[in-house]
Amino acid sequence: MFIDSHCHLDFPDLIKDIDGILGNMRANRVSHALCVSVRLEGFPKVLELAEQHDNLFASVGVHPDYELETEPTQAELVRLAQHPKVVAIGETGLDYFRLTGNLDWQRERFRIHIRASKESGKPLIVHTRSAAADTLRIMTEEDAGNVGGVMHCFTENLQIAQAAIDLGFYISFSGIVTFKNAAIIKEVARSIPLEKILIETDSPYLAPTPHRGKTNQPAFVKHVAEEIALLRGISLEEVGETTSRNFRRLFLNQVQ
Repeated sequence: MFIDSHCHLDFPDLIKDIDGILGNMRANRVSHALCVSVRLEGFPKVLELAEQHDNLFASVGVHPDYELETEPTQAELVRLAQHPKVVAIGETGLDYFRLTGNLDWQRERFRIHIRASKESGKPLIVHTRSAAADTLRIMTEEDAGNVGGVMHCFTENLQIAQAAIDLGFYISFSGIVTFKNAAIIKEVARSIPLEKILIETDSPYLAPTPHRGKTNQPAFVKHVAEEIALLRGISLEEVGETTSRNFRRLFLNQVQ
């Protein structure tokens, strides 16, 4: 019923018990998960997981928080994205919360990823924190809507969400939407079209209520779906079916 559209199963807390993680997914009706790359050096492990398990997919990219990385080239990202289990470019974007100073390198890296996305035809996974205006500006300047993608772990307001949707992007909610103090995010989850929503864990981070403080895992994505169903006054089945269909449409080019 559910698909975790963003997780990091290659991280130590999860990969050490990958069989248990996959078993918990099955037990909680989480059919698939997208393992997201954050460093090129870690990409081989992300890809290996996707190759070894039919229900896992991979992305390729370098996270904006990693400053001292070898900068990926457009050609390299496009080449790595040709693998059939790689369904997205990213995660990429801007983060002005963790890093300060001259962040021109971050903005240029973002542009490289957008260009690679358009060339490869693989959608973007966008991270933005304390940088929404610049993120949307660069997406517009680089015509990111030509290929589309998802604003992952969304933490902005309804106006930003609508601007991203207008550019052709989906909005993905993490466990944050279950937190009591997340009123702005809850309003977004209540208001935007269900056909533009994805669900994710961003595991091993951001475990949802009732698992806060624990290591997150894809099985917990059902709690994100439960919160969205509650906020919208609809069934859990409708949230699961629609968000899974949205995932297949965006990342697998499946219309139904």
